[in-house]
Amino acid sequence: MLYDAYEFQRSMMAGASKMASFGADMLNNPANPFAYLGGGTVVASALEVFAHANATRGKPAFGLDTTTIDGREVAVREEIVLRKGFGQLKRFVRADDNGVVEGGPKLLIVAPMSGHYATLLRGTVERMLPFADVYITDWRDARSVPLSAGRFDLDNYIDYLIAFLEKIGPNEGQGGTHMLAVCQPSVPCYAAVALMSADKNPCRPKTLTMMGGPVDTREAPTSVNTLATERPHAWFEQNVIATVPGNYPGAGRKVYPGFLQLAGFMSMNLGNHMVSHWEMYKHLVQGDGESASQSQDFYEEYRSVCDMTAEFYLQTIDVVFQNHALPRGIMTHRGRLVDPAAITDVGLLAVEGERDDISGLGQTKAALTLATALPDEKKRYLMAEGAGHYGIFNGTRWREKIAPVVEEFITAHG
Repeated sequence: MLYDAYEFQRSMMAGASKMASFGADMLNNPANPFAYLGGGTVVASALEVFAHANATRGKPAFGLDTTTIDGREVAVREEIVLRKGFGQLKRFVRADDNGVVEGGPKLLIVAPMSGHYATLLRGTVERMLPFADVYITDWRDARSVPLSAGRFDLDNYIDYLIAFLEKIGPNEGQGGTHMLAVCQPSVPCYAAVALMSADKNPCRPKTLTMMGGPVDTREAPTSVNTLATERPHAWFEQNVIATVPGNYPGAGRKVYPGFLQLAGFMSMNLGNHMVSHWEMYKHLVQGDGESASQSQDFYEEYRSVCDMTAEFYLQTIDVVFQNHALPRGIMTHRGRLVDPAAITDVGLLAVEGERDDISGLGQTKAALTLATALPDEKKRYLMAEGAGHYGIFNGTRWREKIAPVVEEFITAHG
């Protein structure tokens, strides 16, 4: 009933958004004499903000058409390397007039399955394209996956990561293969590396970079961690899990809906979001379309959310946040113990933001301590001064301060 009620409300607001957008366009049209009356700009700006906030959104595009390598512009195209039920391995192929631009390390960027699409890491991909042959995990919206595809939980997530690395191929060639995990996937990526190391899998990466990941949420717990631990596991199953309605391919699937996740994201910093929309409105009134467009572009991505399967969400709550299974040495994958001591030759880089309000300081760094058999020279820690959670993988600090350290670490261990 919860999902059906949301769909009804969404359809109503989508109509209102279209009407508001139409009204804003009419009032901004130079051919409309009423556009020159007092207050027209103010009303049009208010309608535009309302229309943008309530517009229906789907999966955004990466939109990365070119990059610059050694001072020359190179075309970029997306290629699906491996397609699976709940996600696909996507490669950003760099090519010029002479064909595909080879060389450089192979880098698998693992996007979080935490409500947003992989396009949230557009800035991460864009920054790494001149340096590496970039791949990314492109997860599907669970409401689009039919029940016939089966379940998808944390164990499946780890299976997918191993399958993706094996598809990229043996860890050889110029620079080797490397993995970069942003936030939530730090734990499953770490588990995958431990399992592949124990098996001496030739496709295990040469380095794993973890950025703002909840490896040990007992360290400097944040409001996100508190929310996940102050209620029993059954509460989440009873209060945040819904059934996909019949108008989607995944009808009947139990999910943690994207709209609930977005509500949680927004409520964490509600005051900041209200100020951002007020600033957007003022920029429109003042005719500063460029500044308003920056805010609109951010929220276009931020409000584009997708569902995750109930079993994945609930298992993550249990394993990562409530039982702290990895740092306590009790995490298993399909009945097999995940042993961090099996990691002996994979370089580990832990990156944390000084002002991260989602993964507190020390939570990602804990991964270095757990790898007891890994030599210290293969471990590195970076605390990004002044960076919040999103700032460690997007924006100026990422591009100018953090990415160079990641590139240096990959090069040193490639």
